[in-house]
Amino acid sequence: MKKTMTGLSAAALAAACLSTPALAAGEARNVIFFLGDGMGPTTVTASRIYKYGETGKLTMESLKRTARIKTYSNDAQTTDSAPSMAAYMTGVKMNNEVISMSADTKASDAAGKGYVSGSDTTCPAGNGSPVTTLLELSKGAGKAVGAVTTTRVTHATPAATYSHICHRDGENQIAAQGTPGNSLFNPALKDGLDVLLGGGLRHFLPVAAGGKRTDGADLTVQFQNAGYTYVKTGTALNAVDPAATGKLLGLFNADHMSYNLDRVRDKLDEPSLADMTEKAIRILGKNPKGYFLMVEGGRIDHALHGTNAKRALEDTIAFDDAIKRALSMVDLSNTLVVVTADHDHTMTINGYSHRGNPILGKTTDVKTRKPVAAADGKPYTTLVFGNGGTTRKQTRDDLTAVDTTDDAYRQEVGVVMSDGSETHGGGDVMLFSGGAGSAPLKGTIDNTKVFGVVKTALGL
Repeated sequence: MKKTMTGLSAAALAAACLSTPALAAGEARNVIFFLGDGMGPTTVTASRIYKYGETGKLTMESLKRTARIKTYSNDAQTTDSAPSMAAYMTGVKMNNEVISMSADTKASDAAGKGYVSGSDTTCPAGNGSPVTTLLELSKGAGKAVGAVTTTRVTHATPAATYSHICHRDGENQIAAQGTPGNSLFNPALKDGLDVLLGGGLRHFLPVAAGGKRTDGADLTVQFQNAGYTYVKTGTALNAVDPAATGKLLGLFNADHMSYNLDRVRDKLDEPSLADMTEKAIRILGKNPKGYFLMVEGGRIDHALHGTNAKRALEDTIAFDDAIKRALSMVDLSNTLVVVTADHDHTMTINGYSHRGNPILGKTTDVKTRKPVAAADGKPYTTLVFGNGGTTRKQTRDDLTAVDTTDDAYRQEVGVVMSDGSETHGGGDVMLFSGGAGSAPLKGTIDNTKVFGVVKTALGL
């Protein structure tokens, strides 16, 4: 019989190919999708150096499959979080500020004036249509589903997993879409998300109770009436017994949860992202058909918008710690783990500091190890931003005696923005993955393509 170059017969080689396909549909029983909001390549590198040094490694970097992800939205070179996360979750490119709707959806409310934060307004008739998310597909297949975040649970990234709306700022309606028993509940969620953890209590409470809701409804009561255990502190979450808990709602802050630096420093009674992730896995993992869990390190993005690199790096490490916790709990032979970002930022690393120089410090001369001067004769930091809200003076401040590693230090910027906030960056982001069904996640791919890989891995 004729041999192939591998030494196998043609028939044997064909049989081997049939028995070991590149990707077997349904080989992943579970998926954990980690999203570092705004975690561009520079943030990953800087966080690695900050915590582990130049030769160190983040847990996410231990995953074997890597890819570059193109993040542009349907109408913009540089995306915001809503359409980018929605692209991962639905496989559809949509316009900036739109959440899990068709590509023709315009970012507007019924009056065509745009949303006010907390608006109850629904999408106007004829303005696009909902597109199915991975979380909804998983729920429809009988799997357990959950969303965990350090932002408000109604913020763009978590919202893209379970709601459909024409503008990301309609957070009261987003909350209602996730609430079993509410008239606006999303029926594709069947009996509801099994776990929902993060901040954003204000969008679940009526104005009379200190919240933002104008419909008078207390959604936390509606959740509890639907059989959910409801907790508001890290202490209470720690006391939850996963074996005795079917459904869990945790809202740990009226707004976004605290930055991890502040949570630890000030000993706040909010859970870590790692603790929320572990609790979610233990509850969802009881489902014999498996689960889909989204975990967002959302405040990385907010610190970067504020050009506060230290808090961004601290939150990235907290995000990486959550990945480490998850990997210690799951079996990669039946679980797909994906780690990526929705977009980049404008932070960059200046040269040429000596090896071992603090990444939050001033740029040094590699030989003398002393700060080097810019053209104005003054030192500058290794990390800077292309734009932001930091005041830029005609004459730069002298940083010689400034502690640039201070918690509140805001890096210098190239262009001052009128709204006081640094913008997203339009560059590709990184993706790390491992486990069942991860083989196709390599090369340079569009964010919409990740949806298809995960969907196929789950056999949906």
